[in-house]
Amino acid sequence: MNRRDMEYGTMRYAEQPLPDALTGLVAAIWTMAGDGEPGEWIDHDATPDGCIEVIHRLHGRSIWGEEQPALFVTGLSQVPVRFRISGDAGFLGLRLWPWAWEMLGGTPCPDFADGWSALNADSKAGALVMNPDSVLADVTAAFAGAVPHPIGSRVLSATRVEDIVRASGCSHRTVQRWFERSVGITPRGYLRLIRFHRAMVEVAAPTTLADQAAKGGFADQAHMARDFRRLAGVAPRTARNRAVGPFLPGDST
Repeated sequence: MNRRDMEYGTMRYAEQPLPDALTGLVAAIWTMAGDGEPGEWIDHDATPDGCIEVIHRLHGRSIWGEEQPALFVTGLSQVPVRFRISGDAGFLGLRLWPWAWEMLGGTPCPDFADGWSALNADSKAGALVMNPDSVLADVTAAFAGAVPHPIGSRVLSATRVEDIVRASGCSHRTVQRWFERSVGITPRGYLRLIRFHRAMVEVAAPTTLADQAAKGGFADQAHMARDFRRLAGVAPRTARNRAVGPFLPGDST
C-alpha cells in the first residue's frame, strides 16, 4: 500500500496524481472518509505540512474546536491539530502552498493561523472543490498560465533562507517581510515545516530512519526525532507504523 492510497481501521485516505503544471502550487488533491457509523466520533491528529487546506465535507460531520460547515479552509499550524469526524464523514481536499492560496485571492494566512474559516462555494478556492468528478480539471484550469510570487516560487527548492534570497534576487529583509505578511511564519521556521513534511511523506519508505534523516537534511536521527516529537507529537517510528498521509489516529502516543 503506497502513500497515495492508505487506510487504518477508522479512516481511508487517498491522493490523486498531479500533473507537472501544478508542481510548486498544489501539494495534493485528496479524499478522506470515515469507516464507522453516523453516530460514532473518530479522533485524528493532523500534522503540520506547511499548506493551506481547502476542504469540502461531502457528507457527515466534523469538529475542530466547534462544529464545522460543509466548506472551509484550514490555516497553517506548527503543532498537531486534533479534530473529530463522524464515522460516515467524507471529504474532498485541496492542499495548497501558501503562495498558491494567495494567488486565488485568499485571506492572508496569518489571519487564520492555527484555525479554520468558512468558505463560500462561489469563492475562487471554494468552487474548486465542489465537484469531485472535475476537481483535477478545475484546479488545473484555475492555475493555467499562473506565475507564482518570485519569493514563493523559490521556497520548495531551498534548504536555507539564504537560498531563497539568492534565487529570488530579493533582499533578506524583503524575504522576511513577505513571509511575515503572506505566511505568518519566519522563513527559517517555514523551511523547518517543509523539511518535516517531506520526512512525514517518506517515513513509511523501506529504508532506515537514520538514512531518511540524512537524506532529509537533518543533522542526525536524533535531530529528526526531536522535530517529529515537536511537530507530530510522536516518534518517527510511531509515525512510520501509524501515519496515513499527514494524519495520525487520535490515540497515537
